[in-house]
Amino acid sequence: MLLKARTESDELLTLRSLNIRTELTSKERFYYENLERGYDGEVKFDSMIQDLRQERYIINDLLLEVNNSFFQIDTLIISQGVIHLIDVKNFYGDCYLNTDNLYSVSTGREYKNPINQLNRCSSLFRQLLQNLNLNYLVDATIIFINPEFTLYQAPLDQPFILPTQINRFLRELNNVSSQLNDGHKKLAQKLIELNQPKNPFAMLPTFIYDQIKKGPYCKICKSFQVTIRHHHLVCNNCGDQEKIDQAIIRNVKEFSLLFPNEDITTKAISDWSRLDLCKRTYTRALKRNFNVVGNTRSTIYK
Repeated sequence: MLLKARTESDELLTLRSLNIRTELTSKERFYYENLERGYDGEVKFDSMIQDLRQERYIINDLLLEVNNSFFQIDTLIISQGVIHLIDVKNFYGDCYLNTDNLYSVSTGREYKNPINQLNRCSSLFRQLLQNLNLNYLVDATIIFINPEFTLYQAPLDQPFILPTQINRFLRELNNVSSQLNDGHKKLAQKLIELNQPKNPFAMLPTFIYDQIKKGPYCKICKSFQVTIRHHHLVCNNCGDQEKIDQAIIRNVKEFSLLFPNEDITTKAISDWSRLDLCKRTYTRALKRNFNVVGNTRSTIYK
């Protein structure tokens, strides 16, 4: 049973928008592309476990805090006898382990050893359980989801599940009987309650309004080559069509994400989206989708 679905983090959504509207540095782009690749891998793993048999709770994207330390869990599965902490890695190409780090065979690029990250996560999670006066067996695993990934010199005593082993891992998980009780349910509810909505360590570049490209872009191919035809935003690059109201609301959400301290007004959204529309069209879309605050001369939408 899926109790918490996966969604893109504000960090990923912000960097995705900035990648379209600004010029990221090579370091910023590398970090952003890693976030995108990581999210894609997690979504792929979600599809692989959606048909798990027996009684299990699945909780995705947990950001927890214990003893002033934050840690993230990609996928948490509560079974009868064990809690599975799963860290999904969407690495590509040939890599090898050497001491505490992971290296790319082709480029020599160094990555942090995922084992260190996993050990920290499982240790903090056990501390959290102790603080809650709970005693559960915890099993932490790293899933390498990309079928085009190879790990040379993979130690046999480490909790690695390589691409060719994933199906077998899931079959073995399916073969273990699991019946949940009220204790498991209360634990799942408590973990969701403790989930932190914002990551205090999100790495975002500094940006200001005047330096960001304004205007509408296609929701599919991200091209700015769009025009308005028959109450739709039409992409001249890929041909996608989006209703005008939906395009306005998409721009409102993006504006709010990038500038959370700015008020949502008809003027602000008109300047941001720069669609060739009358003020009444903007106002109508905002009223349909947001609550109106203030009078007609200084209307703000929440």
